[in-house]
Amino acid sequence: MVGAEDIRRVALALPRTTEHLIHDRIKFRVGKIVYVALSRDEKAMGFGFPKEERAALVAAEPGKFFLPRTSDMRYHWVEVWLDRIDALEMRELVVEAWRMCVPKSVAAQYKGWTAPTLDDLRRVAGVFGDSKDAPALDLSRHDHREAALTWLNSWACRIPRGPLFGEGVATWWKRSRLPEVPRLVEVSDADIVAIAEAFGKLSALDLGRRTLGPTAAAKLLYALRPHGIVPWDKEIAMQLHGARDPAAFAAHQHLTRRWARALVQGTCVAEEDLPAYVGRDGVSLAKLLDEYTFLKATAAL
Repeated sequence: MVGAEDIRRVALALPRTTEHLIHDRIKFRVGKIVYVALSRDEKAMGFGFPKEERAALVAAEPGKFFLPRTSDMRYHWVEVWLDRIDALEMRELVVEAWRMCVPKSVAAQYKGWTAPTLDDLRRVAGVFGDSKDAPALDLSRHDHREAALTWLNSWACRIPRGPLFGEGVATWWKRSRLPEVPRLVEVSDADIVAIAEAFGKLSALDLGRRTLGPTAAAKLLYALRPHGIVPWDKEIAMQLHGARDPAAFAAHQHLTRRWARALVQGTCVAEEDLPAYVGRDGVSLAKLLDEYTFLKATAAL
């Protein structure tokens, strides 16, 4: 569970932040503006959030987020149960709340992991140009399994050719219960549980001298569900989640789903139209978010 010390470390690292104890509640301010406050029992955190978007946030995850008390409804404010979020999500919520209180020039000083903006995605589009989505795959077919292997190796996965890959993937596919996920914003918590389970079994696939591994497994899942699963590589996984196991992959799906919902809610642009909106017609938002995290992980954005 995220605690007061975790929040304090994030908040006090942000420029112009000061900590105050007001009516037995820990609060973090920029000047006179409170952007984060803990409940007295430290089980919930209130944070700055646009009023026009908070109803959708609460409706999307009602067991996690909730509206403030009536007297605070006039503020840009919403609340979250701390036992429902991890340290990464807490950091994002705190930083985005802080950004609402400081000049853009000050906010630009912070280079940490936050949800991408449309300008971020346009810069991503400028870097990756006309690169396309993964090939459509049906792993019950031999030629599609061969195409999958060729595609994975084009991304430097270095998977040895031979019957073990094809047979193993075919068996995994037959037993897999990979959910249909046509849009990131529609992925449910149950879907993410199933995706993480499929990822764990696929990454452990025995290829003789090695397993398929977490990077190739993530990319293959993305090829199978290019509009609903966001892949990763080692650098992204370790920087964002500190691990490459199924729990970390689930956390990655939760994070990128939250980013997708924030983009759609903040722009009023449908998910399927966002890539064209930023100059990348023909790809999925999942691919754009993968490219964004890659550029952030490699300090290229």
